[in-house]
Amino acid sequence: MALTTDILGSYRAPRRVMRRHLDAGVREDRALFYLMLGCAVLFVSQWPVLARDAYLDPSVPLQARLGGALLALLFIAPLVLYLLAALTHLPMKLVGGQGSWFGARLALFWALVAAAPLWLLNGLVAGFLEGPIVQIVGFVVLVGFLALWGASLWEAERPEGPAA
Repeated sequence: MALTTDILGSYRAPRRVMRRHLDAGVREDRALFYLMLGCAVLFVSQWPVLARDAYLDPSVPLQARLGGALLALLFIAPLVLYLLAALTHLPMKLVGGQGSWFGARLALFWALVAAAPLWLLNGLVAGFLEGPIVQIVGFVVLVGFLALWGASLWEAERPEGPAA
């Protein structure tokens, strides 16, 4: 199924989409692709904010800000996200989760990609607006990402079978 169709499907039935990804088998290349795609979208979503900040404070040029964001989001964040996926799998094992390490990684990485429209919206709002609306949109985006991740992780840690 197309990536965009899966992203839209994740907002209607995230567990069903996650089950389909898990049933495709253990494909570490696909998980890594989702991770890098999600981090790339996060990087792009920061451009309006970085451009505005560079305009308001020219002491740090836009290229330096973009370079820092690139380093953080495409080189450091993937390592942190691999660790975070492992740290979420361990407690799930302790409470009876039957998933795999791969499933925990895929759940986090897919949620990162599925939340791409939310990340882009947040970047646009933060880049063009100020005030409490930025915090409100940021909170909504965070809740949306956590809901997608939670549903995906729940599906990844439950025994094999049809999604509810």
